[in-house]
Amino acid sequence: MSRTHPLDLHEILSIIARSLRPRDLASCARVSQDWNNSFTPALYEYVKVSEDQDGLSMDFFKKHKQFVKDLAIQGCPYRYDPATPVGDGVITCVMENSTLTTLSIEFCVLKDEGAHALSEALKTNSTLTTLELKENTFEDQGLQVLSEAFKINSTLIALSLIANYSIPEQGTQALFEALKTNSTLTTLNMHGNSTRHNGAQALSEALKINSTLTTLDLWRNSIGDNGAQALSEALKINSALTTLDLEWSSIGENGAQALSEALKINSALTALKLSSNPIGDIGAQALFEALKSNSTLATLDLRSNSIGPNGAQVLSEALKINWALTTLGLWYNSIGPNGAQALSEALKTNSTLTTLNLESNSIGDNGAQALSEALKINSTLITLGLQRNSIGPNGAQALSEALKINSTLITLGLQVNPIGENGAQALLEARKINSTVSALSGALMGDIVGGLKTNLEENR
Repeated sequence: MSRTHPLDLHEILSIIARSLRPRDLASCARVSQDWNNSFTPALYEYVKVSEDQDGLSMDFFKKHKQFVKDLAIQGCPYRYDPATPVGDGVITCVMENSTLTTLSIEFCVLKDEGAHALSEALKTNSTLTTLELKENTFEDQGLQVLSEAFKINSTLIALSLIANYSIPEQGTQALFEALKTNSTLTTLNMHGNSTRHNGAQALSEALKINSTLTTLDLWRNSIGDNGAQALSEALKINSALTTLDLEWSSIGENGAQALSEALKINSALTALKLSSNPIGDIGAQALFEALKSNSTLATLDLRSNSIGPNGAQVLSEALKINWALTTLGLWYNSIGPNGAQALSEALKTNSTLTTLNLESNSIGDNGAQALSEALKINSTLITLGLQRNSIGPNGAQALSEALKINSTLITLGLQVNPIGENGAQALLEARKINSTVSALSGALMGDIVGGLKTNLEENR
């Protein structure tokens, strides 16, 4: 008989299975043998092995491993006790699975024997694409042994080594050395691994050669100014990296200045995150000067960077020229009303920035009034965050006048501002006048109305 539908029954049931909860999958699998064949693979596609009440046993994994694609080994009960490690036997059993594409090992002891077993398996494995090792206790040679596999493996594309504080510096340097020859890894997450400037120097040398890594996360690694300077040298050469996260990395104004020199040359990086680094006005000004010539950076995160009105003034001049930046985060800085006024001048001419977050910048009513004048002209900004800025009724009224004219803003954050009843009423009046979908409905009204309720309750 010829096929009358583009999908047969098994295919249809398999598609349905992807939308069901585990309990429902188990029920469906018991209906008939045909249903069992269709629903069982989805039931065991993801397995978490752990000692908590939601986890399953390793024996369970062994029984169903032919279906498992995503395996998480979590929360070994005595993770800091060398007597209860994730040893070579467990690793060997796991890596024998030819369907596994994602493996996560968290909160465990990974002894040298286990690291060696994992390394040997990775040298020949051709299915695993994502490996996450989070908050594990490594022995001295663990990461060095694994790094040998990364030189050979050609299927892994994402590697996360998150908060493994016991990794010695030699281990991270060995990993970065492997990047010189690895040609498949595109994402490396080294979040919170105590990598310092020596490690950053080794990473810099690797990035000068590596041509496949596109995303690098060094969040909470104390690389300091020296580390940032080393990475900036690599960025002048590297043409593959598009996203770099250096949040909480102890980078000061010297490090920021070095990175700014790289941004003047680099044409690949599209996202740079530098929040919670003490770069100050001088470091920020250097970065903003680089924006005048950089034509690829689209996202810049500078939250909590001690940026004042002088930095905002330089940023304003850059935004009048830059046509690449679309997202700018300046939360928790101190640009004040003068800084807001400077930015408002840039917003009158800039036609690319779509998201601007100025939460907690002490801009007050004067800053809000200046920004409202820009909003009457600007036609590209979609999201504006002004939470926690000491904006009172006068500032809210000025913004409401702008909203009567502006037809592109979708999200406006005004929470935790003492706008009072008069400010709230003015914003509601703006809604009556501007009823376009893109201006005062959906996310924007949710933001405003939610904020108004809070403000009215707090200020009665």
